[in-house]
Amino acid sequence: MAQVKHFLQFKDLSRSELDYLFARTRNLKARHITGTLYQPLKGKTLAMIFDKNSTRTRVAFEAGMAQLGGSALYLNSRDTQLGRGEPVEDVARVMSRMVDLVMIRTFEQSLVERFAAHSTVPVINGLTNQFHPCQVLADVFTFIEHRGSIKGRTVAWIGDPNNMFHTWTQAAQMLDFKLHIAAPESFMPALDGSAASVTRGFSTPQEAARDADLVTTDVWTSMGFEQEAQARDAAFKAFQVDAGVMAVARPDALFMHCLPAHRGQEVSAEVMDSPHSVVWDEAENRMHTQKALMEYLLLGKVEH
Repeated sequence: MAQVKHFLQFKDLSRSELDYLFARTRNLKARHITGTLYQPLKGKTLAMIFDKNSTRTRVAFEAGMAQLGGSALYLNSRDTQLGRGEPVEDVARVMSRMVDLVMIRTFEQSLVERFAAHSTVPVINGLTNQFHPCQVLADVFTFIEHRGSIKGRTVAWIGDPNNMFHTWTQAAQMLDFKLHIAAPESFMPALDGSAASVTRGFSTPQEAARDADLVTTDVWTSMGFEQEAQARDAAFKAFQVDAGVMAVARPDALFMHCLPAHRGQEVSAEVMDSPHSVVWDEAENRMHTQKALMEYLLLGKVEH
């Protein structure tokens, strides 16, 4: 029996697999735009387990699965036996006998790792405190769609070095681009040797964004850290992506935000609505990249 493939971190896929998914996403998006019916996952079921609230993750997976001919089940952990303390390992064993694919959006990475270790079907990380691989998959595809290959380019991350930043670090190592980060000194992450080869830290947004091909950010307070909101707002006040930050990036630089955005905090309304911004394409591409991912995890590489 072939080993089940999961997508729990960005680095779980090889460079060749990522290149395939980006090409496949372009194909599936083109079919969607032209209204071409394509349902390779007819009869397949995706279970979606949510510990954290979601808009884009739920809609992208549910709509994407429907477009591919399958169905999706929404499961809030508070409404299942997980919320009453049933071991994750037991839930994984049972659920993977009933569905074909599982997506989990939760707090700790260890939970999705434990679930995957006992699942006989592919498991996808829909977001944890540590990583957000589906979002960065969509972000990289969006860059490729607008500007071509990301190899050799420079991406500037401004603000909280959260799950998105750590996933961008993996992407930079795998796809051969430079990653800059600007964050308050007290929040600056320690970089191991491999990460340091592609990632540099800066004390101001302008330094990090200089000559960047892509400038990206996220909220200063992620879900689960709400008790730190006031302190974070004060610490990150000087790390807003505004017109001045974009002005030092390359003239054709893109701006991305995984959303939801707090206009006037981590990004100015002017930048959100500027020609640099591709946030709406980025959001839509969650659905298309996840369709390619689900198809690949269930069917392998498809030639048509």
